Amino acid sequence: MSETVVNTFEAQQQGRPTGPLVAGYEVIIGFETHAQLSTQSKIFSRAATAFGAEPNTQACAVDLALPGTLPVMNKGAVERAIQFGLAIGAHVAPRSIFARKNYFYPDLPKGYQISQFEIPVVQGGAIEFFLGDEKKTVRLVRAHLEEDAGKSLHEDFIGQSGIDLNRAGTPLLEIVTEPDMRSSAEAVAYAKELHKIVTWIGICDGNMQEGSFRCDANVSVRKPGQPLGTRREIKNLNSFKFMQQAIDFEIRWQIEQIEDGHAIQQATVLFNPDTGETRAMRTKEDAADYRYFPDPDLPPLVIADDWVARVKAQMPELPRAMAARFVADYGLPEYDATTLTQSRVMGAYFEAAAKASGQAKLVSNWVMGELSRRLNTQEAGIETSPVSAAQLAQLVARIADGTISNNAAKQVFDALWTGDGTEVDAVIDAKGLKQMSDTGELESIIDAVLAANADNVAQYKAGKEKAFNALVGQAMKATKGKGNPAQVNALLKQKLG
Repeated sequence: MSETVVNTFEAQQQGRPTGPLVAGYEVIIGFETHAQLSTQSKIFSRAATAFGAEPNTQACAVDLALPGTLPVMNKGAVERAIQFGLAIGAHVAPRSIFARKNYFYPDLPKGYQISQFEIPVVQGGAIEFFLGDEKKTVRLVRAHLEEDAGKSLHEDFIGQSGIDLNRAGTPLLEIVTEPDMRSSAEAVAYAKELHKIVTWIGICDGNMQEGSFRCDANVSVRKPGQPLGTRREIKNLNSFKFMQQAIDFEIRWQIEQIEDGHAIQQATVLFNPDTGETRAMRTKEDAADYRYFPDPDLPPLVIADDWVARVKAQMPELPRAMAARFVADYGLPEYDATTLTQSRVMGAYFEAAAKASGQAKLVSNWVMGELSRRLNTQEAGIETSPVSAAQLAQLVARIADGTISNNAAKQVFDALWTGDGTEVDAVIDAKGLKQMSDTGELESIIDAVLAANADNVAQYKAGKEKAFNALVGQAMKATKGKGNPAQVNALLKQKLG
């Protein structure tokens, strides 16, 4: 790969897949994501990066751009960039350079931002994910290191603004995609997968509300076969819900403008979640407007092969690798394996329960089903689940060996969830949920059911299958729901000939 990598949002998309048309238009979406790196100090100074401190208490002389100060590279930020490059199958540049991105804004003390332009540290790579059961791939252009700006404060002041420079100099990894996405749903699925990767490998905490993971969506529309349209950049989308709403609104707005005979102007826009609308903030700059030039205060960043090798050796098992192993070792469908590797905690939870119970697919069904449903209702993560992996393993083992039915299992799960019991077998006994599996006892009950339902017996023998279901229902009622359904069905068919 050439050392010089440029933003290719304007590249022609020949050979790229097309998506569903919206009112006869093709939607083109690319992303720029700022992931705040999980270092304890800033990218070029020793000031802390902790969130929530009093304004301007975490800004040192370097962050304030006082005369005579010089930036010093944070090794931890570089290592996190290397980790990301390895995680997405990218090229980690052995030599990259820092540049000054010149623009003037009150919260940018130096009057420029230290970033990377021509030669970024991470080049290429791809993010793979599922949209429904369809596998998608989004190519990445680059990921480069840069410093964050400060923050302008407007809410607490009348007729003026305040400046908080705590965030100035916080290390960021800006991750730029090709314009490969064709719908808001695909864009959100990509963003979720990227969020999963950066939190999985521990380079970013992913907190969107605190600004640790900020997404900018570049959206344009065109008639099929035409060149790329003019894009508008939706800035700082801080939730997946708002992301989809903002992109959908922007798509509709651009199509309406074009249909009304108006040209789209390149612009940076903000999304208002209260109105569900985007609005232009400023005209969008191009790279030339920033007058990039190499930063004379920072030497080239040189990354030796042995450094990359050391980082690689310390990397955790990646989501795609874990999913592939779940398919190979546990016989799971690819969809299950992908869903179960949404986080390292979920993957570990599943594997612990699968190993303990020997019932991988059944565990998968429960984790993706009842467990996830309850966690989603409470907006909680699996790490806070009241039902441990060991308890779920005991539960599915009792389903598999026929001790309890699926319906009874839900009652046991509910008791574990609410703290009305801690041991699966104890809950089963206390609630009298054990299935009736004694063949002799079931036979006598079924004989009584057949004798009391002669009409249904006659209808079944006359070829009416619904009559059999009615008999099953009567038999289960007679066992008070404790009859083993498989045994009840088998015995009924045996006695009915």
